[in-house]
Amino acid sequence: MSEGVVPTQASATVLAKAIRGRRVSAREVVEAHIEVLERTQPRTNAPAVPRFEAARAEADIADVRIAHAAPDEQLPLLLGVPCTVKEMIGIEGMPHTAGLVARLDRRATGTAPAAQRLIDAGAIVLGLTNMSEVGIWIETNNRVYGLTRNAHDPHRTAGGSSGGAAVAVAVGGSPLGLGSDMGGSIRIPAFFNGVFGHKPTAGLVPNSGMFPDTVGDIGRLLSIGPLTRHAEDLMPVLRTVAGPDGHDPFVRRVTFGDPAAVGLAGLPVVLGTDTSFVPVRREIREARERAADALAEQGAAIHRVPLRSMRRATELFLIAAAEYGGRLDHIVLAAGAPPVTPWNLVRRKGGHNLMTALTLVAERLPRSANQSRRTLAAARALSEEVESTLGAGVLLHPPFARAAPRHYRTIARPWLQTAASVFNVLGLPVTQVPLGRNRFGLPLGVQVAAGPNRDHVTIAVAHALERAFGGWCPPDDGPG
Repeated sequence: MSEGVVPTQASATVLAKAIRGRRVSAREVVEAHIEVLERTQPRTNAPAVPRFEAARAEADIADVRIAHAAPDEQLPLLLGVPCTVKEMIGIEGMPHTAGLVARLDRRATGTAPAAQRLIDAGAIVLGLTNMSEVGIWIETNNRVYGLTRNAHDPHRTAGGSSGGAAVAVAVGGSPLGLGSDMGGSIRIPAFFNGVFGHKPTAGLVPNSGMFPDTVGDIGRLLSIGPLTRHAEDLMPVLRTVAGPDGHDPFVRRVTFGDPAAVGLAGLPVVLGTDTSFVPVRREIREARERAADALAEQGAAIHRVPLRSMRRATELFLIAAAEYGGRLDHIVLAAGAPPVTPWNLVRRKGGHNLMTALTLVAERLPRSANQSRRTLAAARALSEEVESTLGAGVLLHPPFARAAPRHYRTIARPWLQTAASVFNVLGLPVTQVPLGRNRFGLPLGVQVAAGPNRDHVTIAVAHALERAFGGWCPPDDGPG
C-alpha cells in the first residue's frame, strides 16, 4: 500500500487519484473499508445490507481497467472508490424496504438516477446503510434492520434518517455515503457523528428511484445529497449526482460555481439571533461563535441580524410534513402494514415501529386548502427575507439544540429538528460542518447556509472551517 495513503482516513478525491496513479489498488482500498465495516458492525449496525463480495469483484475489474488504460485515457472520476447508499435509495436487485416489515421481500427494480451516476463515475457500492422507518424520524431504527448506534457513544442516537450513512463514514468504513434530506435527515446524523453533510439547493438532484417517493410540492423539501469525511469531496459528488433525469419534474440544470474561487475576504457571514423557540445549549452556541471567529480571522465580515421570522419554520414544516404524512399512511397501508391506531401504537403491531406511528399522529394537523395556500405564501415570504438578508454571504446556524441525545429522546418531538428543517422549507443549500468535540467526546458543529444555487459557497466555507478545526471527528478508538 502506498506510503502516505491510509484508505480509511483519506478523502475520496485522494483515493481516486491514488488508484488511478496505481499507488494503491482499488481492491486494497475496498478491502480496508470492508474490514472496518465488519469489525464495527456489532457496535454500530450501520450497514443494513452489505454487498462485500460484489464490491471486491468490482474493485478487481477497476484495477484491470486501470492497468490496461492508455496514458491519455480519461478514466471515471471515482473509479475504484468505495461508497455506501441509503437503503431507501434504490439499487437494482437489492432490498428496498425503507425499514417496513411489510416490504421485507421487496427488491428495487431499478437503480435511482443519483446512485447510478455515482456508479457510472466508477464508485463501488459497499452496501446499503440503515435508516429510520420510512425515513421520517431522527432515530435510525426499524423492525427490519434494527437500531443503529452513534459512532462515538453506542448509548446515543446516530440521528436520522440517514444515520447508517453517517456512522459508516464516521468510523472510517466509507469515504462517502449517499443519503437523503427532507427535514435534516443528512445534516442531523452528520452533526451527531462528526462528519460533513450537504443538502443541495432544492431542484438540483433528482429524487427519482426512492421509496417512499414524493409527489407534488412536498418534493421540494426532499433532496438526495452526500455525507463525507472530508469537505473536498462534497462538490465533486454533488456535480456527479446533479442534473435532470427526465422523471423528477422539479430538477433543473445549473452551472455550479467553484469553491476554490470563493474568497473569504469581505465575505458576509450572518449570525441570526432570536431564530428558535427551542433553547439551544451553550456549547452549541459557543461552537458557532468559534466558527465565526475563525472566519473573521480569514477576513470575513461578521453580522448579527435578528431573524425572528425563522421561528415560523416549525409550523410551516409540520404543515407540509402533514400532507406527506397523510400520503405516507396510504403508502404503508398499500404495502400491507396495519393502520395507525392507538391500539397498534401500544402493541407495536405490524410494519410500524413506535417512532413512525407517533410521528404520523403528531403530524396530522388540521388544514384546509386556504391554509395550504397561506402556508406556501408564508414560506415564500420567509425565503425572500432570508435570501435578502444573506445576499452574497452565508448564514451560520446551529444544527440541533444539543449534541447527540440518548436513544429515543427525540420521539414525538418534531420541533427538535427545526434548526435543520428550516432550510428544507426555504429550499436553500446548507452544509453541516464538524467543529471538534465537547467534554463528553460528542461532536459539535455548525450549519452553513447560502442563497439558491450557491452550494459552492457553503462548501467553500466548510473547507475553511475544516482547516481551522480539523474537520471529521473519528471515534476515540481511531478510524475504524
